[in-house]
Amino acid sequence: SVGRFLFDSHWEVLGLDKSQLPFLSATELAALLKSREVSPVEATEAYLERIPQVDPQLNSYITVTAERAIEAARKAEQAVARGDKLGPLHGVPISVKDVQMTAGVRTTSGSLVHKDRVPDADCAVVERVLAAGAVMLGKTNTPEFGLIGVTENRLGGPCRNPWDTGRTSGGSSGGAGASLAAGL
Repeated sequence: SVGRFLFDSHWEVLGLDKSQLPFLSATELAALLKSREVSPVEATEAYLERIPQVDPQLNSYITVTAERAIEAARKAEQAVARGDKLGPLHGVPISVKDVQMTAGVRTTSGSLVHKDRVPDADCAVVERVLAAGAVMLGKTNTPEFGLIGVTENRLGGPCRNPWDTGRTSGGSSGGAGASLAAGL
């Protein structure tokens, strides 16, 4: 991996371990990525290792795009190695609410009607965050068409609050909120 040679992994010196990376703010993580104290692949792997451990209890994700995320993280590392101009979200892992269109990635809008829809193009929001350098981890759960105040739909189980899984995570961005609070 490029990260083993290019990045110094000073985050260990800072008293962090890889499992803590998903709990940093986006600005903290972006600063560590920019300073080469953390590599985009290390950051992305930290999230992708945590998602299958925690998300089965939360249902915050509808679709995880692990292969795509690792590929984007590797490209982000290569851009750093080349000295390319980096965007403000360069290498920062993010999720995208499942009502936002994503090229080549299933976008259900929380509806059985669209359970197999795969758009050809990104919506403007997704286009902009990816252009800023973000690494998409996947699509977060939403109520059908994002229209109700709890994140429940017929595609899977209801999204749960990570602080108390007996409660809802709310809606319409319940999956996004639960994934953020749980470090996913």
